[in-house]
Amino acid sequence: MSDKDSRIEDFGDKIIDGKKIAAFIESSLKEKIDYLKNNGIVPCIYVILIGDNPASVIYVRNKENAANRCGIMSKKIVLPVNISENELLNKINELNDDSLVHGILVQLPIPPHIDENKIMEAISSNKDVDGFHPFNEGKIFTGNSSFYPCTPFGIVKMLDYSNIELKGKNVVIIGQSIIVGKPLSIMLMNRNATVSALNIYTNNIRCWTNMADILISATGKAHLINESFVKDGCVVVDVGIAKLDGKICGDVDFDSVIKKVSKITPVPGGVGPVTVAVLMENTVNAALQFLSNS
Repeated sequence: MSDKDSRIEDFGDKIIDGKKIAAFIESSLKEKIDYLKNNGIVPCIYVILIGDNPASVIYVRNKENAANRCGIMSKKIVLPVNISENELLNKINELNDDSLVHGILVQLPIPPHIDENKIMEAISSNKDVDGFHPFNEGKIFTGNSSFYPCTPFGIVKMLDYSNIELKGKNVVIIGQSIIVGKPLSIMLMNRNATVSALNIYTNNIRCWTNMADILISATGKAHLINESFVKDGCVVVDVGIAKLDGKICGDVDFDSVIKKVSKITPVPGGVGPVTVAVLMENTVNAALQFLSNS
């Protein structure tokens, strides 16, 4: 039995099981995918992988596996790490112009000689299934974006699936990245949560986290959060991925906090699978938009 499986067995009532929620999201897409295929459209996502970063290779493989389970066509383009910015932009433009392609994703991180912002802006906002195009990010403020960033949207879905109320709750997010912390803050505010977003310059982090009804950590620092950071009954969402003593772990020291929390996401098997499932949902919705506009 894996560590994750034993945790579910020992603390099942407290675990927010990402694999179970991801399977639910994937199964809910079947009717939409069947509808698309009956109208001659196979949802298609292209993933661009630059270089051979081991973590990125695993992430891309997980996305390919999810696409295969859902009946979504998944294509991968592997480019050399020394590819020029213009060459990458040309490849993105080719995919933008291909009517058979509904979703485009450039796996992050990308090499430092390439402007990440320029790449995100180059992807058509109608095919931006990762939710990083400025147009789609801007619409998060209105609560009406076509494609929400996958990890933040996945976190909201996990909280909803677990019947965790957001309205009026004190939510503390550790991390202000454009990928997780910033968009998630706005999405939770749109749900009438009271949100505090902490960063490396925040003084006395425990003062903030000990007031949290819901604590979300997205730093990638192994076991940053122990029992002294959480109040009794807190809901903890662990977004971080790190390695400690050769094992994958998250920001949260699970064994330290488990007795104090009401709900917690494990690592692995928590936020990760749901992020991938939301990417599949975004891809299907992109294909539906294409159909409605054709």
